[in-house]
Amino acid sequence: MTELALTQTAYAKINLALHVRRRRDDGYHELETLFAFVDAGDRLMARVAGGDSLAISGEFSPLLAGEESNLVLDALALLPHGSGWAVALDKALPVAAGLGGGSADCGAVFRMVRDACGLPEGWEALAARLGADVPACVESVTMLGRGTGTELAQGPQDLAGCPVLLVNPRVPLATGPVFKAWDRVDRGPMPEGTAREIAAQGRNDLEAPAIAICPPVADVLAALRQTEAWLTRMSGSGATCFALFDDEAARDAARAQIATDHPDWWQLAGRLR
Repeated sequence: MTELALTQTAYAKINLALHVRRRRDDGYHELETLFAFVDAGDRLMARVAGGDSLAISGEFSPLLAGEESNLVLDALALLPHGSGWAVALDKALPVAAGLGGGSADCGAVFRMVRDACGLPEGWEALAARLGADVPACVESVTMLGRGTGTELAQGPQDLAGCPVLLVNPRVPLATGPVFKAWDRVDRGPMPEGTAREIAAQGRNDLEAPAIAICPPVADVLAALRQTEAWLTRMSGSGATCFALFDDEAARDAARAQIATDHPDWWQLAGRLR
């Protein structure tokens, strides 16, 4: 670590399915979800320093300016990693976008610490203190999540390599108001089967409340449904939506068409991990 820099990608997280079952007495929501991760996202690099520090650059860095704290530094504060790290974060993912951006950054920090000196016993509980989806973001492979999202199990991996296109209308959408707008109707459990079957037969119960708060989400979904994707859905609490394809050519054609029709929208093309 004294000679070589550590680098990690904070892989964009999407919810192939997200079933909200009930609101618990503690205020959290009981969830069933299938997490998947795209092979691209923010980039982090760490070097040995006298203390921990964070420098943020990239397209979406201005949206983080002025924050009193950052999850990257919070993660470092929880993990033994030596004398100190200077971390550079290239913020390529939109903020408040349903992609687990901050959690994904935390996951990348955990993996850097794992590579440098190993993670402490019970790291999963430490990760969960930073966010319900942080433990899944540390693993960054398809995972089944229950409870508040922290009850994790290895998910089916049959969609690894599947071409995916992410599209965001460049409208931030906070998670809290979307959950608050959920109608509290339990529409049933998440299906079982392969990842493709769960995705195809599942749903995102937060789509309707997200669209009510942020109508551009519906425009993005409508545009994606005009492509050759076999699945289009909003991720998490929005506003990012994704489309899954059977081949890269169809994905790239969709990306080009949407770029022409909606040049102001953000896009990311990749494959599922």
